[in-house]
Parts: sequence; structure tokens; C-alpha cells
Amino acid sequence: MDLTLKIWRQKNATDRGGILTYKVTGVSPDSSFFEMLDMLNQQLIEGNQEPVAFDHDCREGICGTCSLFINGRPHGPKRGITTCQLHMRSFSNGDTIYIEPWRARAFPVIKDLIVDRGAFDKIIQAGGYVSVNTGGIPDANAIPVPKFNAERSMDAAACIGCGACVASCANASAMLFVSAKIAQFDYLPQGKVETTRRVQAMVQAMDALGFGNCSNMYACEAECPKEISIANIALMNRNFLKAKVCAEKEG
Repeated sequence: MDLTLKIWRQKNATDRGGILTYKVTGVSPDSSFFEMLDMLNQQLIEGNQEPVAFDHDCREGICGTCSLFINGRPHGPKRGITTCQLHMRSFSNGDTIYIEPWRARAFPVIKDLIVDRGAFDKIIQAGGYVSVNTGGIPDANAIPVPKFNAERSMDAAACIGCGACVASCANASAMLFVSAKIAQFDYLPQGKVETTRRVQAMVQAMDALGFGNCSNMYACEAECPKEISIANIALMNRNFLKAKVCAEKEG
């Protein structure tokens, strides 16, 4: 396959940046998208040019670092996969592919296609954990958990924090990510103890970091590589409203 790549290049956070055009030839349809970028970088290095900086780690769809906007969609044209799971057979010989970083004020560009997603870490630090003393590791059947709750918790915990929800939202909202991290605990008895504190702290952190509000367009759910349900957003909003009402009554 011979391809034309239109790639966003930006030296650092203060650089204006812009789209540059590259040609790659002899790309195997069975190679991954990142292997294709590796080919491009090898070509650039051999030509004494600066390689394209892009984020990746496990390349197994687990870590969530492969944050690329490909032809106007997070992680590319396929649903339910990350960029590292995207193969070149999803494209055709002679195609022009546009590759850009996530676009959100809370995700500033570090270099080229790499953005700083530290805002997600700050939201987790605000409350995405269980801090109550639960003692030693209990037997698997010591705390009865309804099947419905266990499945919903596991579904929410599948979120890898890649940021596709933010990149796809017109308001750059992080509500799908935040609600998933809240739901994975709120459906379980160990997490219910801190439900009120958790939802208030994480929503407050999300707002302070510059993420927008939910646009109700469902783009986040459609583009999420782990297909996290927006039902988690409803749960988060419900718990947040309860927490605010309780705080007002106590005040």
C-alpha cells in the first residue's frame, strides 16, 4: 500500500504547529497503524529528519495511551478498538490519512501527536479510589454482590482513560470517563461508603480542570474503544444531585 499522511507537527506547547505531508510506500495491509508510523519514522530518521512523536505503550488495547485523531475520529474508523488495534487493511491503497492529536483545552499538546492527559490523573486523585479500611482480602463469596451490580461495575471498570470521549465531544466533556470511574465503585458495597464525597470531589476536579459539560450527543459512547455506556453519566448526575441536596439540608 502507498499512502499519503497529513500529520500534525508541533515542536512544543508554545509552538503554533501545522499539518505536514508525508509519503509512505510498501505498507502491508496486515501491519498495525503504529507499525506504519514506525515505518515513517524510520524513513525520516534515515533522511536526517525529526521523527513524529506519538504516544504508545502496551500496543494491546489495554493502557489507553494511543491517543490519535484519525480522519476526524478518535482511534480511527473502526468501533470498539484503540489505535494500536487498528490495522492498515482498514484503509485502501492511495488513501490520504489525516492524523492529529486530541483537541481539548484540558489536554495541551506536548509535542506533535502527544498530549498531556495528566488532568485525568488529577481527577482520579480527587476521589477515584476506596479509602475506607476494608481489612484483609475477603473470600470471593464473603460479601454478596447482586449479579446486576457486579456486571455494571465491571463494565464501568473497563474504561482505560484514553480520552477518546473528550476528543469526540463538542464541549470536550470528560463526563463519560469520570462517571465510569465513579460507577465502578458505586455499584459495589465497598465503594458505597464514600459515594457522596467521591462524586462531589471528582466532579469539582473535572470542572476546575477545564472540561466542558455533557452535550447529550452520545459521541463519547459511540467513539469509546471500550464502549462504556452513558448510563454511567446518569448515575453520576443522580448521585451528585443527592449529595448537593444532602449538603444543603445539613447546612
